Parts: sequence; structure tokens; C-alpha cells
Amino acid sequence: MKFLMCGDVVGRSGRDVSEKYIKQYRKEVDFVVVNVDNAAHGFGIIPKVANHFFEIGADVLTGGNHLVDQKEIFPMLSSDKRLLKPANTSDKLAGRGVGEYSLRDGRKIVVVHLLGQKGMSMIGDNPFVYMEKFFLKYQLGVNVSAIIVDFHAEVSSEKLAMGHFLDGKVSVVFGTHIHIPTADYRILENGTAYQTDLGMCGDYNSVLGFQKSVSIERFLKGFGTGRLTPATGEGTFSGLLVEVDDKTGLALSVCHILQK
Repeated sequence: MKFLMCGDVVGRSGRDVSEKYIKQYRKEVDFVVVNVDNAAHGFGIIPKVANHFFEIGADVLTGGNHLVDQKEIFPMLSSDKRLLKPANTSDKLAGRGVGEYSLRDGRKIVVVHLLGQKGMSMIGDNPFVYMEKFFLKYQLGVNVSAIIVDFHAEVSSEKLAMGHFLDGKVSVVFGTHIHIPTADYRILENGTAYQTDLGMCGDYNSVLGFQKSVSIERFLKGFGTGRLTPATGEGTFSGLLVEVDDKTGLALSVCHILQK
């Protein structure tokens, strides 16, 4: 099986470039996961944008701490199992954080969306404890063919610890949220594909996908007078391509994609 994971989509530039490469890779992969935490003008996601991603080939959308910035997404969170919230957030937030999906041949794919505990604006319970409970139900190579984990977190040490904690128990662990791709994509010693952060799909001539001027003003003066808005230049696609063994669900190869 082959999977494509797309880093945080930021604004129009991110949507355009991710659409280009989702359509390109859809022909050779079995499953596509897209992080849309900043897809709707830089903050959250709206149903129109989410449905467009499904139309162009995405199988699952994940978010993060900005997922519900656009309030009109709440009904879709409740009704569409392809849009995941962080699993370790409050039960008071509508939706689900674990999704079960079947390929055409019946193989089951499970996607887990987790939120880090450090430096996040949305409050989440301990993601490590959550995953201990998760494995009481799902076992890779036993009752599921593959398990994909999107860990939306600020701190690289927390992401690394999660990768090693899940090594050999899931197919892929990738980090999102930082918007800067890390160069540590690899297969861990027990067979799990890993990258600390996928980076973003968006305009890299920016500050994390947003217009430079507002961010520079905030750092220069200690405050800002403008609103953060997505940069609108040419986007770069950043994502991960992983092939896993059909029998074990563990990774055979991993490749980071960074292309305009």
C-alpha cells in the first residue's frame, strides 16, 4: 500500500499547490491524508473547502488547534467521518478523532489525529495515554492493515517521543503544525515511518505562510496593528510518500516531497 500525507495547507496558495500534487499522486497511491488546519484563509476549514479536497482525491482531512476557528465547520465535524478532530480533545467538541476506512479490496485503514500538550491554544488530554487505550482495540497486522497518525504538536521532543513510543505499532507517524519541514524523515528501528514535521503547503516566501510585514512588525515593536493574512505567492507542496508492507502494515520506504 502507498500513502500520501500533505502538510498544513495555508490559504489559497496552499490549496492550489496541494490540489496540483494530490491529483498527480492520486494515480499511484491508495490513500491520501491532508492537514487543513489553516486552509480557509489561514484559520481553520469551511465545508466548501473541505468538500473540494474530497472531490480532488483526499480520503481524510485532519486539523489541529485551528480546526474550529470557522464556526460553520461544526455540523460537518458531526456528520462526516472523513473530517477528523484531535482525538484527545474534549468530548464536548463534536466529531471523531479516529477514523476507520476501507480500501476497495476490503483492507482497513485507521487514521488517528492527535494534539500535543505543549504550547497549543486548544486543550488536549495526554496523547500518550490516549494511544495506550487505542491499542486495546486496534492492532496493526491483526485487525487493521495500516495505522496512520497525524500528531499536531508544537514541541519537537514531544513528537519524537511519540514516534518512538508508537514505533512498530503503527505504519506512519508524522508531525504537523510547525509549517517548516524537518529533514529527519526515516523508518524507525521497529518499522514505523516517521517525520517530525511535514512542513506546509503554501507560499514559503512568508512567515509560516502568512504575510511577512505583520509578523515582522510584531517582533520589531512588540505588538502588531495588522491582522495575519496568508501570503499569496506561488505555493510549494510539502508532504510524505510512504509505502507499507501489505501483510505487516510496517513501512518499506519513505520519501519527503518538497516541490513547486
